[in-house]
Amino acid sequence: MGKKVLVVGGGGREHAIVDALSRSPQVAKIYCAPGNAGIAEQAECVQLKDTDVDGLLAFAKEHAVDLTVVGPEAALAAGIADRFRAAGLKIFGHTQAATAIESSKDFAKRLMAGAKVPTAAYRTFTDFDKAWAYVQAGSLPTVIKYDGLAAGKGVAVATTAAEAEAALRDMLLDGRYGEGKVVIEEFLTGPEFSLMAFVSGRQVRPMVAAQDHKRAFDGDAGPNTGGMGAYTESFAAGKSGLSFISDADYDFAVTKILQPVADAMADAGTPLSGVLYGGLMKTPAGIRVIEFNARFGDPETEVVLPRLKSDIYAVFEAAATGDALPELRWKDVSVMGVVMASKGYPGSYSKGAPIAISPSFSESIYHMGTKWTDDGLVTAGGRVLMVVSEAPTMKEAASRCYAGVAQISCDNLFYRKDIAKYVL
Repeated sequence: MGKKVLVVGGGGREHAIVDALSRSPQVAKIYCAPGNAGIAEQAECVQLKDTDVDGLLAFAKEHAVDLTVVGPEAALAAGIADRFRAAGLKIFGHTQAATAIESSKDFAKRLMAGAKVPTAAYRTFTDFDKAWAYVQAGSLPTVIKYDGLAAGKGVAVATTAAEAEAALRDMLLDGRYGEGKVVIEEFLTGPEFSLMAFVSGRQVRPMVAAQDHKRAFDGDAGPNTGGMGAYTESFAAGKSGLSFISDADYDFAVTKILQPVADAMADAGTPLSGVLYGGLMKTPAGIRVIEFNARFGDPETEVVLPRLKSDIYAVFEAAATGDALPELRWKDVSVMGVVMASKGYPGSYSKGAPIAISPSFSESIYHMGTKWTDDGLVTAGGRVLMVVSEAPTMKEAASRCYAGVAQISCDNLFYRKDIAKYVL
């Protein structure tokens, strides 16, 4: 009898998870809550919010779901994993306590200090005047981060005193993201990359690395977004999957960052049981941690999971039950993804713009913010679609990806034309 899986979430990351699960020989039925227009082609969408823990739990029980896989951090922070496990249900995702590694920047910093994990020097503040005095006494640029969850947007890299003051007012006085607490960090330089791992207790199974592009416009200009594209290279670039990250860099990141963090969380009685995402930077002084997330990155998942040859259901189930995690096997290909976003994103934007995809479109596509209407497919979010292509080389993957983007017509979408520019 095939397995029934419930995927929680409704963005591009969840579409990539659903797509990977659809390749598992063990999986017979996939539900997704709430899902989106693209996910609906591979799973049965369920109209439940990702934070409706009561509703999701009732659904999983009623439909005899074998395994639930959680995408968004908000659901984890709401304690979905704790509730499901208390009810005797299998779920892939960290407990509410373990999710603090993402939901509190201050917690993550203190954990890293205790585990001797390399990261930027920092101070934490709740008082505006003290924070502002600290910035004025220090050097610029400086990095100001909201302590809690802010959907990937609660970070300001302040290059002037005015920018720093505005960010502090935003976070500490105006409550833009909620209750005010900030972490102020030293500014580090170097290329950033994302290294995710499946983690169960002290077991760490690293994935191939990827590089995300956070800024809205070409040349890394414009505001920070949730990510405008990502790529990962074939093993010709080394075992990391990124040509600027050496095998030694990759081994350092796994043994001196991911493993010590998994051990520290286990030692603290809050073991990890899901994905640990390391947002890392290769500085002149070595690899440093920029941030941790408690779940799959988005859009990195959309380029990493297409390379996974292992049965992802087996990996998810082992982490959910605490069994031995299987070794991971990867396809030796380069993968690139370009995000098509609503004009105005990450600020205000309109929804409901019609989308036309050419009948000859042949690349992969992950839906991020779409829905079906009587008039067809329309935009329903900030980030709308992600075109993903794989090929033996990065140059070929990029060429195919942009050819695919050109086959999608929508008057209200924009995209970056320089994804993977660091290696092309």
